[in-house]
Amino acid sequence: MRTIGNIIWFLCGGLVMGLLWLLVGLIAFVTIIGIPWGRACFVIGEFSFFPFGREAISRAELEQFNVGTGVLGVLGNVIWFLIAGLWLALGHLLMAIVCFILIIGIPFGIQHLKLAKLALAPIGKTIIDSDYAEAVREGAV
Repeated sequence: MRTIGNIIWFLCGGLVMGLLWLLVGLIAFVTIIGIPWGRACFVIGEFSFFPFGREAISRAELEQFNVGTGVLGVLGNVIWFLIAGLWLALGHLLMAIVCFILIIGIPFGIQHLKLAKLALAPIGKTIIDSDYAEAVREGAV
């Protein structure tokens, strides 16, 4: 079912938004100081192409504390929001509205809203398998 969802997703906005994430990542890499944000863009861009079966969670939730989960991560997210995060989130929001209008696209609209939230503050997040994320939340890992 995940595969079917990902294929339909790819055709209903995933391709466009994934390419937009990759474009922002390339622009970040060109600036040199934007390389950490560019790397995050590439990871989230790949996630935007095929999001079903995976999810973004905080590294702190996985007990992986590092620079991205501390004060520098907050500062990085503020800079990100001002430069690119708001625009990527608006792109996902527009795609969500289109999906909601089409009725059959409601699950895809919900996924776009999740990605819009991620676009606002991606530093300190990681992409993992949904089953593993559920196990982490239940304390089984």
